[in-house]
Amino acid sequence: MKKNAVFVRDLNFTWPASTISTLKIAYLNIPENSRTLIQGPSGCGKTTLLSLLAGIVLPTSGQTVVLSEDLTKLSSKKSDAFRVDHIGFLFQQFNLIPYLNLIENVLLPCRFSKLRYQNAGNTESSLKDEACRLLNLLGLEPDKFSHLATQKLSVGQQQRVAAARALIGNPKMILADEPTSALDPENRFAFLELISEECSINQTTLIMVSHDQSLSAQFDQVIDLSILNQANGF
Repeated sequence: MKKNAVFVRDLNFTWPASTISTLKIAYLNIPENSRTLIQGPSGCGKTTLLSLLAGIVLPTSGQTVVLSEDLTKLSSKKSDAFRVDHIGFLFQQFNLIPYLNLIENVLLPCRFSKLRYQNAGNTESSLKDEACRLLNLLGLEPDKFSHLATQKLSVGQQQRVAAARALIGNPKMILADEPTSALDPENRFAFLELISEECSINQTTLIMVSHDQSLSAQFDQVIDLSILNQANGF
């Protein structure tokens, strides 16, 4: 029987400036090493849920256990360390550093996490090799684009750099917010398949938010947050 990668019970989240709950989730379980797609209309709390699972924000009440850690009981410092060691992010806004090149952007998590540094190779030459492997895997040849500033890359190319950065160092969980939104339909499935395959190899749990219902078949479970969320209006 699989362990839980995510266990949520009686979660309630209200933004500080609001009196209305954004999320109310009685129970949520996501098995480890699984592929979960979270769907629902805009405004139903999908991105907020990812932020809660990452420990970026804390619930107003309730329990949020991620990778066997109760995030509500961690200090801010320990929460930051847990996040950088174990969670890879794919944001809607790619958050690439404009003055760093492709390889340097990909390797950022390894600069903040000793664990991911070790997992990625533990030497500077091995780190670069791993970054190049991931970029090539995702269809972006580093030698062709390494001289360009990241803002000179196309949106799809920037998305691939962000994906490689999320995967570097074998984090235990990938949280992805609309990671295929900048890709055309032909490349969308191939891109997701590559990420899923890399997650499977490394036994990484993938949790992804997307409006694209055509992707559902590539996941172990699909959660409609508009049904799960019991907050006002959903």
